[in-house]
Amino acid sequence: MLNIRILPCSESDLYTLQDIAINAYGDHYLHLWHDGGAWYMEKCFSDATLKSELQDDTAAFFFIYADQELVGYLKLNLNKALKGFDAKDCLELERIYLVKTATAKGIGAEVLSFTKAYAEARQNKLIWLKAMDTSQNAIDFYTQHGFRHYSTHQLDFEQMKQEYRGMVIMKLEL
Repeated sequence: MLNIRILPCSESDLYTLQDIAINAYGDHYLHLWHDGGAWYMEKCFSDATLKSELQDDTAAFFFIYADQELVGYLKLNLNKALKGFDAKDCLELERIYLVKTATAKGIGAEVLSFTKAYAEARQNKLIWLKAMDTSQNAIDFYTQHGFRHYSTHQLDFEQMKQEYRGMVIMKLEL
């Protein structure tokens, strides 16, 4: 059994966050892009972007450790409304990114348990997320943990291959 720890990260952790973000993203998502993911990684993981997000009071970042090894990160958006729900009741689970060697080991389930406890402590009534509609494993994982299909969304990233732009929005009512 792995010893899983989920610890908050702050602005002083910028470069550690950037490294794990790029590594985890690179392990799973480069095939989605015409340019191999360069545009998206610069957009999301540049120094300026991550620094701004780490300073944002409505974003919460956490490092994910398995047996003392940094294996990924979690990003939550606080008070981010889902259509039909009040922002104060909502928590968006924007990212659970794990390096490939950390997948299928129960870490994601631990991260979801942490996220649920975090939302409950904030008195949120809903956790929601977007998953790629082509990622049946992710959809099945979230469904197994109580999330239900809510709606769909289409990404408008020109650099992304058309067949990967569809998203399913899922929600978990607490």
